[in-house]
Amino acid sequence: MFCFQCEQTAGCKACAGNVGVCGKKADTAELQDKLTGALIGLARATEGNEHVVSDSTATVVVEGLFATLTNVNFDNDAILAIMDRVELEKQKLVPECYKCASACGRNNDYDMSKLWNANEDIRSLKSLILFGIRGVAAYAYHAAVLGYKDDSIHRFLYKALFAIGMDDWGMDELLPIVLEVGEVNLKCMAMLDKANTETFGHPEPTSVSLTVEKGPFIVITGHDLYDLKLLLEQTEGKGINIYTHGEMLPAHAYPELKKYPHLKGNFGTAWQNQQKEFAVLAAPILFTTNCLMPPKASYADRVFTTEVVGYPGMQHIGPDKDFTPIIEKALELGGFDKDTTFPGINGGETVMTGFARNTVMSVAGTVINAVKSGTIKHFFLVAGCDGARPGRNYYTEFVKQTPKDTVVLTLACGKYRFNDLDLGTIGGLPRLLDIGQCNDAYSAIQIAVALAEAFGCGVNDLPLSMVLSWYEQKAVCILLTLLHLGIKNIRLGPTLPAFVSPNVLNFLVEKFNIAPITTPEEDLKAILGE
Repeated sequence: MFCFQCEQTAGCKACAGNVGVCGKKADTAELQDKLTGALIGLARATEGNEHVVSDSTATVVVEGLFATLTNVNFDNDAILAIMDRVELEKQKLVPECYKCASACGRNNDYDMSKLWNANEDIRSLKSLILFGIRGVAAYAYHAAVLGYKDDSIHRFLYKALFAIGMDDWGMDELLPIVLEVGEVNLKCMAMLDKANTETFGHPEPTSVSLTVEKGPFIVITGHDLYDLKLLLEQTEGKGINIYTHGEMLPAHAYPELKKYPHLKGNFGTAWQNQQKEFAVLAAPILFTTNCLMPPKASYADRVFTTEVVGYPGMQHIGPDKDFTPIIEKALELGGFDKDTTFPGINGGETVMTGFARNTVMSVAGTVINAVKSGTIKHFFLVAGCDGARPGRNYYTEFVKQTPKDTVVLTLACGKYRFNDLDLGTIGGLPRLLDIGQCNDAYSAIQIAVALAEAFGCGVNDLPLSMVLSWYEQKAVCILLTLLHLGIKNIRLGPTLPAFVSPNVLNFLVEKFNIAPITTPEEDLKAILGE
């Protein structure tokens, strides 16, 4: 196998051999490459056939890209089933090609080994495109579940896949598409934000308990809010409590979800701790999207998957969304016999969430006045993915050391490194504001844009610094969105992407002044000019 799409790739170079760091086996990696090559073939088939491209084409492209995201689908049979759907779509678009034996480029799949063995700069740019659109597809998928779609996003996915398959394209052709990924992702995140807020209401500041009450319960992890809504509806009145895990924590802030009294609190921390945390549960777990760790045998029979998530041997809930098997398992296991607290990594027993754009903008006047009076000196966006690689305690120490006259904004699962810290308040607001999931990055961008407009300056002129952590492909497309917006001086860690070549990295440094994190002390000094 060859895979270097996530931050934890072996040796900061690439996972090879029989199994990847994430637990993905070589045969699964090979199938994911074949699926990607088939999607490129489907994108080729859309060229000149736009009049017959249908919703089913867009659906299989979005689902196929999402299924190849890190920690989503480890099930070979499920991947093969998506490949069969891709082939059917190609037959619809170019039926005449199936009467011809020669490969003319109209529908033939792409051999991904050509990409992995290409010139390192071309490989780097194409990897940024591929991994970026995998992230875009994840956001598009979540929006589509709620009935929100945009054909212009789908057309760009075809365009990007087509570009990846063009072996004679150089940096001049590929670099604009890299930045276009960021532009399209901004549109996609705006659509998802609209889908979530129009369906579930605008998030509200909410204190979330980290105590699991006695009795039967279910833990839900991943990102999909609609799955949580359906689970809450089907468990209502059954004496079963629901607890979020990982990126589902911000669900507690949405009015249409928090209204259910049996949505009790949050269990555990970020995705990489699942094998330890889930082993102690007397309850089933529902995986809704990425964030899948290969389950240990001790709790594999308690794990259920749905949507594009898959792992061999786990029970899968299909499109009918009948959660009866999970409900029955929760009643069978019975939960804990007493209330049990599972504190955050710093010992906190509650966490706050719900400071999305609507909440922050509602007190924008207070924030602006606090900045003008000198009460608030600086904003830090400390956000992104969590992971298991040593060095991520940097983010805990960085937040701990931020001065008391500063505000820390955060989102995504990287916040679990510090979201249970009590940083106090400033100007009537908590110093630590959890904006939400990685899916809510649009909120953070809108907050920054609103502040810039209020002060009559550009985002780069604000007293705002971005200190980001990355792990997988949604972080890649968010970074590309920030670059599309011209945002500079981003600090990125814990390591730089293995798929970024020295020349491409030099371009990013020269144009956007991206820098790797160093130490909390040195980075704070540099940011604050001390």
